[in-house]
Amino acid sequence: MSALVCTTSDYEDAPRTLRDPKEQERRRALLSLPHMVPLTDYAVFLRKRGDVEVPEFDPLDGGVEAKILFLFEKPGPMTSSEGRRTGSGFISRNNDDPTAAAIFKFMAQAGIPRQSTLIWNVVPWWNGTRKITADEVRDGLTAFSLLRQHLSKLSAVVMVGEKASRVQPYLENTGLLLFHSSHPSPIVRARYRARWDAIAADWAKVLDAIQRE
Repeated sequence: MSALVCTTSDYEDAPRTLRDPKEQERRRALLSLPHMVPLTDYAVFLRKRGDVEVPEFDPLDGGVEAKILFLFEKPGPMTSSEGRRTGSGFISRNNDDPTAAAIFKFMAQAGIPRQSTLIWNVVPWWNGTRKITADEVRDGLTAFSLLRQHLSKLSAVVMVGEKASRVQPYLENTGLLLFHSSHPSPIVRARYRARWDAIAADWAKVLDAIQRE
């Protein structure tokens, strides 16, 4: 583990802890750590669009030291620091919503060290709706190509959900290990319980694969 990456020992690493404004402030103070600076700057660059909210990467994850990127579809409202229900401003497994809580649980069940991971989205901004347009995906893929430049230690990408799978053609022939899993949302749990139950095992396969490299 790189000495540049912070540890979780001084933070309450449990589901939904980012509902606490004090914990949000503690995380923001970590955004200037070496493993986070390139990603913090990247998020600032994306905000130049001006018409969207771009959340921060979670500094308790691996940052530029990450070996596994979990690529979801689009940020939800609890990544937003504005709106009717104020969120954390982070993409995080500690957000105060059921999908984030499920991510926390499945990561633990899969045995994946937090500092080996990075969580992001194909569409990296929130614009007030969960709907994803073709134009958003196109713009998101352009933004994703810039993100990859900061992740020199990346070994594997997990595309989480059907829409995230649209990035696969851009990752083939890169040398990265590519995986798919269902999305840990309440909708998947309600409608496709077998897929939901398989998520932890699917993610554990990723850890096994990079350990064998």
